[in-house]
Amino acid sequence: MSHPAAPVLTVRAVLFDMDGTLVDSTAVVEQVWLEFAERYGLDYNEILRTSHGVQAGDTVRRYAPPGADFEALTAELGEMERSRTDGVIALPGAEALLAGLPDDAIALVTSADRILADIRMQAAGLTMPSTAVTAESVTRGKPHPEGYLEAAALLGVDPADVVVFEDAPAGIAAARAAGMRTVVVGDAGHLEDGMWRIPDYSAVTVTAVKDDDGGHLLTLTL
Repeated sequence: MSHPAAPVLTVRAVLFDMDGTLVDSTAVVEQVWLEFAERYGLDYNEILRTSHGVQAGDTVRRYAPPGADFEALTAELGEMERSRTDGVIALPGAEALLAGLPDDAIALVTSADRILADIRMQAAGLTMPSTAVTAESVTRGKPHPEGYLEAAALLGVDPADVVVFEDAPAGIAAARAAGMRTVVVGDAGHLEDGMWRIPDYSAVTVTAVKDDDGGHLLTLTL
């Protein structure tokens, strides 16, 4: 039985979401939102369904009861997330893929703030790319494309020459709105043209070639 050939993408830069894409932090995230939901008698499943890949403050504003101190609540949830790293692990193959990509051709684009991003990447044993667009670097979080467009600009590449690895509907929407090819990690959402799906990175290979203009040509086989 012949298998279809694995997709091959040639790009100049690779952008990664963090939670659920490079780092499996599900255990911590679910625990924190469960405590939030129980405290205010909210629908935990509904919060979980909509909070993934979205800045925590946006979720707090959406669900916290009227009169709640949104900023204090967001800060408290952030503190809970930062202090818990049990079960935070890298997705299979993530470490090898990051190691195989030139640092000046990759960026992290995450709805987490910088402190939490550093803590989670370190807990998962992953090296933080030099370029990271975190919650405090943008005025509008995912699903708005601002973070992905900013990362492309920082790396000096055109959005059409970028591939994004994402796992959450909000992040996929942000990458698509930025005009970037998108690889969905896991089973979220529906694939359109310019989108692919992988379970994790264990079968992903990369070759990087220096370009004449000092950039890189990256060939990814999914």
